[in-house]
Amino acid sequence: MKMLASFSGGKDSMLSLDRAIEQGNEIEGLFVTVDADGSSWFHDINNDVLEAVSMSLGIPLFLCPCRQGEGYTEDFEKYMKQIIILTGAQACIFGDIDIEAHRAWAEERAENLGIEAVFPLWQENRKKLVSEVVDKGYRAVIKKVSRKHLGSAYLGRVLDHELIEEFEDMGIDSCGENGEYHTLVYDGPAFRKKINIRLGKISENEYCFSREIELA
Repeated sequence: MKMLASFSGGKDSMLSLDRAIEQGNEIEGLFVTVDADGSSWFHDINNDVLEAVSMSLGIPLFLCPCRQGEGYTEDFEKYMKQIIILTGAQACIFGDIDIEAHRAWAEERAENLGIEAVFPLWQENRKKLVSEVVDKGYRAVIKKVSRKHLGSAYLGRVLDHELIEEFEDMGIDSCGENGEYHTLVYDGPAFRKKINIRLGKISENEYCFSREIELA
C-alpha cells in the first residue's frame, strides 16, 4: 500500500515507519508539521537535520507549516490533501501508542481526506516499544525534556537499556508518551548512512528544556 508517514523525527514515528517498511508498504513521503520558526512541532528539530534524515532514509520530505491552536488542524488537512494528490497515497502512518484522543484526532483527519489511518504501535506495551527501538539498533538522542519530569542533564543522552531502566526507577514513563521527553533518531537499520550531528546550546521556557542539534 502507498503510505505517508506522519513523522516527527523521534523514536515512535521511526519505529512505526520501520514496521510499515518491513510489511512491504511503499512509503511515499515523510509528512512533518513545522512551526513559524521552521522547526518541527513538538520536537523542535531543524529543517536541515530533517532533510538529512529524509535523504538517508531515501524517502521524500514534505515540510508543512501549521499554525498554533485551531489553525493547526486546518493547515494539517490542507497540506496533506496536496501531498495525497501528488503521491497517490492511500494511507498515513501515525506513531500513537495508547492515547485515545490522539488516535481520534488522526482518524478524523484521515476520514476527511479519504485515506486510512494506520497505527503500527497501537496498544502495545510502552516499555517494550522503547526497548524495541534500542534492540533494533536505532540511535535516538534526547532533544527535549519536560521540566516537570526531567532536568536539562538528560539532554543529549542516547537511549539505551540503562537509561530506560533509570526512567522506570524514577517512576517516569520510559517511552515518554506523556511528553516527558522527545528524541531525534539519527541512525539505524532503515538509514543508508548515519547522520553526523553535534549538540548545540540549551534553551528553556517555563515548560521544558531543549537542546539544539545541528549537522556536524
